[in-house]
Amino acid sequence: MLIDTKRSLYAKAAAVPQENIHWRNGFWKERFDLCGKVTIPHILGLFEDKNVFHTVENFRIAAGESSGSFRGTPYGDGDFYKLLEGMMYFAAQTNDRDMEDQLNEYIALIGRAQQEDGYLSTKQIIGERQGNGRKRFGDINDFEVYNFGHLFTAACQHKRITGKDSFLQIAVKAAGYLEKEYQEASKTGAGITAVCPSHYMGLVELYRTTGDIRYLDLAKLAVSLRDAVPDGTDDNQDRYPLREHTSIVGHAVRSTYLYAGVADLYLETGDESLKAMLYQVWHNMAEKKLYLTGGCGALYNGVSPYGDFTKDQKVHQAFGYEYQLPNITAYNETCGALGNILWNYRMFAIEPRARYFDLIERSMYNLALAAISLDGDQYFYENMLRRTKKLDFKLIWPRTRSHVLKCFCCPANLSRFLMESMEYTYAIGEEEVYLGMYGASEVKIRLKNGSSFTMIQDTDYPWSGRIRFRFANVESDRGFLLMIRVPGWAESGSVEYDGTSRRITEEDGSSYLPLKVHDLKNSRIEVCFDMPARLTVAHPMVEEDGNQAAVERGPIVYCMESPDADVDTLDDILMPSDAVFREEDYEICGQRLVALKTEAVVLRKKQNRDALYQTLRIDGIDRISVRLIPYFAWDNRGFGEMRIWMPLLYRL
Repeated sequence: MLIDTKRSLYAKAAAVPQENIHWRNGFWKERFDLCGKVTIPHILGLFEDKNVFHTVENFRIAAGESSGSFRGTPYGDGDFYKLLEGMMYFAAQTNDRDMEDQLNEYIALIGRAQQEDGYLSTKQIIGERQGNGRKRFGDINDFEVYNFGHLFTAACQHKRITGKDSFLQIAVKAAGYLEKEYQEASKTGAGITAVCPSHYMGLVELYRTTGDIRYLDLAKLAVSLRDAVPDGTDDNQDRYPLREHTSIVGHAVRSTYLYAGVADLYLETGDESLKAMLYQVWHNMAEKKLYLTGGCGALYNGVSPYGDFTKDQKVHQAFGYEYQLPNITAYNETCGALGNILWNYRMFAIEPRARYFDLIERSMYNLALAAISLDGDQYFYENMLRRTKKLDFKLIWPRTRSHVLKCFCCPANLSRFLMESMEYTYAIGEEEVYLGMYGASEVKIRLKNGSSFTMIQDTDYPWSGRIRFRFANVESDRGFLLMIRVPGWAESGSVEYDGTSRRITEEDGSSYLPLKVHDLKNSRIEVCFDMPARLTVAHPMVEEDGNQAAVERGPIVYCMESPDADVDTLDDILMPSDAVFREEDYEICGQRLVALKTEAVVLRKKQNRDALYQTLRIDGIDRISVRLIPYFAWDNRGFGEMRIWMPLLYRL
């Protein structure tokens, strides 16, 4: 499961184990199947290929079963563990014996590569053997602790899914090595930091899985050693002690991983100083530094905007200033959005509020799905919000998806998220069942009040806002509270239950409506969120979106691509403020979508398109029919322009 908080003292909600839940059909079932049958085999093939990433071969060399040198990225071990995590879910959900056997072989290989003292990072193991000067923990950019963290998490998931100890034993041995290193550092007063610190989450999960307090203590020690780092940087969020953080700064993945791990610490310790810090930083991110698509980390390279300006620091994947959200150069690394989902899910466990699932839903439907092609084997690393035909400068990453990226952390990370997507649908409290992501699913619920039943969700969400619930296999009916999440975008709708009806209004958005459910064998519940297309505008401080609007429908952000409008350039199109949209069934790459058709205005301008400035000359105005498609479906019909934010033509 995502996180096992059912015994966490300060958790108010817990995930439902994966074996108790599955997608039945529809939107998320299609993506689950595609990922398992196409994406995972594609990534695994690249990891197995000695001429591409060399990932599996590195483990074979470290185990002494192949000859050669380390090749690939230093974080390749961690990316491999993430892929294995996705494979575990698919094998368990589909009863795929071949994939299960393959997993067992890989786990055995990892065990053979591990050193006697528990150390496990192939780059250093191979380097020590070859005497090439590589040493353990000599450079935080070697990502050793990142690799450890993903090892811990994957091993815990494997134990919960299969009941086997084989992977967990490797993780426990590695954690023992890390414990000795950190305890020695604490004796000498040395500070220790880490980039993309997955180990906080991993250590707390080891504690939850094994019940051994050593791992929780080690997570606490890791945070204290992090605070003792001299000359820390905003790029790594360690310039200031953790509890002094007030704004989100620095590298998007490093920060979201950090705060997700700190939220895990709060869930086990109840440290109010950590909770207060998390709330303050979360609000800064969610209210002033988050893209409409759920992306974060706007700038490829930025400067930390806080502290002494004479000591400004260059920051990679920077959040930048409040409201600094460019479109063409938007960085938005996929892993940053996935880290933000991890963080929001833990914030929900601390305080079950709909606002956290609003952000999870926004990121999952928009940025996360846009990072992978509709056919399942091409990927974005960064996720822009606007693409032009010509660009007078070069971006660090390609402007179209690729089968292979030089940094492949995002596809592996995304594959496990798609495999685990069903676990974002429900959470349980004492006598509550919280609805999170909507989708056609079936879940077995057992509550502490004794209620035990299966709940079935039928829906065509996100294309339709109509969601029906029914119950089966009712073993014990003591009633429960169904906490119906009203998304922040919902302005109207209804809830119908056993002959009663309750209207949903705009004031209900981003909240939970409690519904007392009883007589489960005979109960039927229908929730309906009205889904008209709507125009969304940005805060006036978001300079690049001034006097522009985006189109949304339900949880989906829409965009316009070159094939959707018969114009020379999308830059000439104005979106009327009173535009009327009609829904259209549409297919791209064989996948069914709901597109939107409307009438827009084209401003015919006499201009030199290469001039920096010039006198405005209007030659006329035309009306044309245009189509908008879900943002996640863009870049699947050839190279062309794309826009989310459209200039507005105001009509009173």
